[in-house]
Amino acid sequence: MGTFPPEIAAAARPGKLYRGSRVFVRWLFAAYFRWRIHHADNVPAVGPVILASNHVSFADPVLVGSALDRAVHYLARKSLFENPFFGALIRRYNALPVDRDGGGGAGLKAIIDRLDHGAAILLFPEGTRSQDGQPGSAKAGIGLIAIKSDVPVAPVRIFGAFESWGRHRRLPAPRRIDVVFGPPLDLSALRVEAKTCDRVRLKAIYQEAADAIMRAIGSIELPR
Repeated sequence: MGTFPPEIAAAARPGKLYRGSRVFVRWLFAAYFRWRIHHADNVPAVGPVILASNHVSFADPVLVGSALDRAVHYLARKSLFENPFFGALIRRYNALPVDRDGGGGAGLKAIIDRLDHGAAILLFPEGTRSQDGQPGSAKAGIGLIAIKSDVPVAPVRIFGAFESWGRHRRLPAPRRIDVVFGPPLDLSALRVEAKTCDRVRLKAIYQEAADAIMRAIGSIELPR
């Protein structure tokens, strides 16, 4: 592991509330969901990283974030910050206010700013929860972020959460859930090309990067 400036290293350290909540969540998920974590060492312990996960249940952000020892940052709708108390609370869990779709120049700038400061940010390439539990099509937005930020992208796949608490369930069922972290993707060729290509090709590169990320998620297998 390389040496990082103090402010970058600090971004990976969770606060007291985050740490305490994580202990409780880990206990609860292990007891109720028989939750298991695989290959978390594929994620850098320090420094910026995009965690790109499939999205199958209401619990996905907590399932992925609590699986790592480092702090994870999340996107949250701006409207959730309108209540001063709740807004202050979710900020302590590293929530980042963005428009509903996470898009727009301001949202992109905020995400890249967090990455520039060493954060691990969880993103869902599909943009919404799966209808059938299978990985779907990726939106170009995550490709744009991956290319512009030039940081590692670690694919993540969640198994069992759709059956436990997918769109078809109002309350979670006690099904086994596994969170599997894959090795970081190599997007170097697309990043190099993006520096010199025209706008039409650049737009295509963003989608190609997004598709590559989604393929990497889909290729992750459940360890036996």
